[in-house]
Amino acid sequence: MKLSLNWLKELVDLSEVPVPDIIHMLTMSGLEVEEVIDQGDLYKNFVIGFVKEKKKHPNADKLSICTVSTGDEEFQVICGAPNVEAGQKIVFAQIGAIIPKSGQKLSKVRIRGVESKGMICSEAELQISDNHEGIMVLESSLQEGLPVSQALGLNDIILEIAITPNRPDALSHIGVARDLAAIFQREVKIPELTFEESEDKASKSASVEVLDAKNCPRYSSRIIRGVTIKESPSWLKRRLRNIGLRPINNIVDVTNYIMYETGQPLHAFDLENLAGHKIVVKSTAEISSFTTLDSKERKLPAGTLMICDGEKPVAVAGVMGGENSEVTLTTKNILLESAYFNASSIRNTSKALGLSTDASYRFERGTDPEGTVFAAERAAQLISQLAGGDIQSGVIDVYPSKIKSREVRLRFSRVEKILGYKIDKDIISDILVKLGMRIILEADDELHISVPTFRPDIEREIDLIEEITRIHGYDNIPTVARISITLGEKKDESEFTDRVKETAIELGFFEMINNPLQSEKIASLTGNPVKILNPQSADMGYLRTSLLTGALQTVSANINVGEKDLQLFEVGNIFRLKTEKEIADFSDLNENENLIFVITGRSGKKTWYSQEENADLYDLKGFVKSFISKFSLDNVLQYSYNQGSNPYYNVFLTLNSKNTEIGFGGSVDKKFLKQFDIAQEVYCFEINLEEFGRLPVPEKHYYELLKYPKVLRDFAFIFDKSVTYEQVSDFILEESAGLLKSVSLFDLFESDTLGKDKKSMAFALEFFDPERTLTDEEVESEFKHLISAVSEKFNAILRGN
Repeated sequence: MKLSLNWLKELVDLSEVPVPDIIHMLTMSGLEVEEVIDQGDLYKNFVIGFVKEKKKHPNADKLSICTVSTGDEEFQVICGAPNVEAGQKIVFAQIGAIIPKSGQKLSKVRIRGVESKGMICSEAELQISDNHEGIMVLESSLQEGLPVSQALGLNDIILEIAITPNRPDALSHIGVARDLAAIFQREVKIPELTFEESEDKASKSASVEVLDAKNCPRYSSRIIRGVTIKESPSWLKRRLRNIGLRPINNIVDVTNYIMYETGQPLHAFDLENLAGHKIVVKSTAEISSFTTLDSKERKLPAGTLMICDGEKPVAVAGVMGGENSEVTLTTKNILLESAYFNASSIRNTSKALGLSTDASYRFERGTDPEGTVFAAERAAQLISQLAGGDIQSGVIDVYPSKIKSREVRLRFSRVEKILGYKIDKDIISDILVKLGMRIILEADDELHISVPTFRPDIEREIDLIEEITRIHGYDNIPTVARISITLGEKKDESEFTDRVKETAIELGFFEMINNPLQSEKIASLTGNPVKILNPQSADMGYLRTSLLTGALQTVSANINVGEKDLQLFEVGNIFRLKTEKEIADFSDLNENENLIFVITGRSGKKTWYSQEENADLYDLKGFVKSFISKFSLDNVLQYSYNQGSNPYYNVFLTLNSKNTEIGFGGSVDKKFLKQFDIAQEVYCFEINLEEFGRLPVPEKHYYELLKYPKVLRDFAFIFDKSVTYEQVSDFILEESAGLLKSVSLFDLFESDTLGKDKKSMAFALEFFDPERTLTDEEVESEFKHLISAVSEKFNAILRGN
């Protein structure tokens, strides 16, 4: 955005501050000065000229030979402008001048055989505006030979400033003046409102109705009657040209001037062209068309916020007015619009129309809802001065729900802790007050600040600290030669996930990465999915509820290109709704990080020493157990099988710990596989990594090698078929006196020769003591005791007895 330094100096006293200091401090405070244009240097060798004579060029139909006088000298100049005429005062660029737009340095030239000594300039060539249709014709009262910078007041310094999206308040001269006042400890001089109102009330001349208060929270307007539309005075045209705007007429020029002064866009309607002298603010219900001020018919999408009168639309709210209500030379009565629009609404409209204006640029970033009335009254004051007319009494102001200022607590101790150095409390208070903030409460260690509505970017204490720092000056941050840091243990948030992936790869699996965004059809297969508000396409409109669907899509894609033997895994997030109602916030859904294993096809190829085998459920379980053993104790988990208990698994395997489901999977149902065009068996297992990470981690212990020999014994019993190995093994260990260290089953035999519903189990027993050698007597005594105990407990018969 372009700013006039002369204009800024009217708002804040910078008379004793060097221009380089202003530029440096603005940049250091966050308002980066990208370009500086010193008009005194820019318009060197440009003077006021007088066209004494105009003749047709003998060798060119569209060129003229002009005689230009500078008072002391006369010059022959070739000019191609269609509007050049004898008797005009013009801007004359002498030999040696550098044209601002092109950077061309003028020298004596011959054009079509005729010598030319200089140039008659247009506004575009002078970079005063974009108007290049003809030369710039000046007032006849200007003295010939005067430097242009002196005669036209082009002695300003123009600052091109980059405004970040979070600083809508800086899109005005007053906004930047606030920063300068705080930086250089000055006072901002807001223009005073001094005007007389007529006895007629504005509310009797016009009415305003807001039907879409969400997108137009406030609409303020002023009525001025009996104006005269004419050219603006020189000072106003000069000020607008300096910041890159083209003067149009006194009414439009005032609205542009106020927008750049206060940051509040305005629009002037011809009151007599408003049906019923009424303004209605509403959004369109369907697609429609509208002709804007630039004479282009534009297609308006449904939901476009429009300014209408009693019968028709008259402006695209916050973007551009319409031809049917624009101010013309015959306009006498004005309705000034000064409104606050919802930033998102204007942004959507501007994007949909492909139309960006100075007004929409400001509304999109957020204007000040409390500044609408001041801007309207300031504009009414200038219009009354420049165009005559009566300002009717009262402001028409529709503001149903007042937007309150935000209150933020600031702790001085927190400022010091964040910055690492102390700033005096009085300096902090002064900075905040000069930035337009109000101190509600002041205590020993804190301030309660009321943040003005023109600063929507300040929401928290840290934002206030940033404001203090940038105004106090980053240059004032002391240099610290030595910093002491207490080193603590760093927690790597991704360490566990990385270890999971590495372990899966070690087991022979390849990683796949699938898109968490899926179509409604796919995402709904495994649960009630979460819908995306603004999806890029229908295929990415919902969040996945399981890793299974994406995995099967990957399997299908691989099978289609001939890769049928697969071992794949994926680590990713899944999303589940916790409510059937409309989502209010993030607490209405769950997000979990899961791991899925997928195997399909052959687990082993045919070789000279082995047959070809297909992967099965036991392979899957083996991989899962091997994976888990790398992280946790396997004995804290319970596996259970269920046939047909899951809609997308034929054989369903679950993994639990203390009644908490850690993972599930199994053999994927063929009907489910058919939806992905998969004709071969697929086995999947999905693990909740958040629950899995809570499992107890086995402690690592060091044991010395056994110094003393082990004693091995074995026995076999005939049991009822209902007796399990675990029951017998656990009982033997419980009954032992401590010398027995392990029990293992080495033979299982079932036959009718043993008896009806009987089976034989043989156990190997290992006895040892790490501190001494066992005697045969004590081992034999323990062994006989266990035989007796097992026989009695399970009504078992010792074999080989």
